[in-house]
Amino acid sequence: MSAHVLAVGEALVDVVHRPDGSSEEHPGGSLANVALTLGRLGRDVRLATWLGSDARGADVRSWLAESRVALAPGSDGAARTSVAQATLDGTGAATYEFDLEWQVPAGAGAADDTLAVHTGSIAAMLPPGDADVRRLLAAARDTATVTYDPNARPAIMGDADVVRPRVEEIVALSDVVKVSDEDLAWLYPGREPLDVARTWQATGPALVVVTLGGSGAAAVTAAGEATVTAPRVDVVDTVGAGDSFMGALLDGLWSAGLLGADRRDALRAITTAETQSLLAGCAAVAAVTVSRAGANPPWAHELDRRSKEQA
Repeated sequence: MSAHVLAVGEALVDVVHRPDGSSEEHPGGSLANVALTLGRLGRDVRLATWLGSDARGADVRSWLAESRVALAPGSDGAARTSVAQATLDGTGAATYEFDLEWQVPAGAGAADDTLAVHTGSIAAMLPPGDADVRRLLAAARDTATVTYDPNARPAIMGDADVVRPRVEEIVALSDVVKVSDEDLAWLYPGREPLDVARTWQATGPALVVVTLGGSGAAAVTAAGEATVTAPRVDVVDTVGAGDSFMGALLDGLWSAGLLGADRRDALRAITTAETQSLLAGCAAVAAVTVSRAGANPPWAHELDRRSKEQA
């Protein structure tokens, strides 16, 4: 066994229907994309998910394996693999329908060598698995850093007034939270994103990061606030950008020696300069992701090459 990150949540197949009647399928899922990013950055990452033993499940497993993501035992116990149907209109805007089943694989949880447990999005809110996710996080705090990205899906999660207290419960359990300004606008209409981040940080997390789309990102810690601008790139699409940012955040915290329950005090003492450096690394990863189609985060060697080219 070796030190690793455990991601807990959905892996599924996206089916995209185009205006001309054509369609295509590709693997996806918020938590799967975070795990994929970590695997491509060279980290040992395990994904506890809920896939079927069908053709679509085989496609997802192959996609994850190619990026060095290991599946937690029992992750293939679903009756069928979940599907998200996206129908594009003439402008490229999509409407979604979901056929989802989610539960936490039996026995999934943090081990002695689990540095961090990450969850979010559908898995943290969709019953019956959501209650098991919260129990898993509470237990994981004894040995691991807990990280969370709400990554809201209103079409599945329902009313924001119902979702908000459940999100806040997980925020309070977490050491690190990453959230988009769009999610905060849905959860807290009319409130400034950083105002919400300050409120959340006061409830427990050492670090709350707010992504601001093309404007970059900001973070709140006990030491203060840090910001980063988004690198200038030609944007192809933003699919998976937030997930790759989250994966890069976990990678950066790992490099800084700030993952693990025994590093909780050090994480709480993170300096503004350290936070700034973390955000810059995350923005660089997300910039690559948005520069190409689909949720296609960079490999570590691509980042190394870009850094040399920009030096």
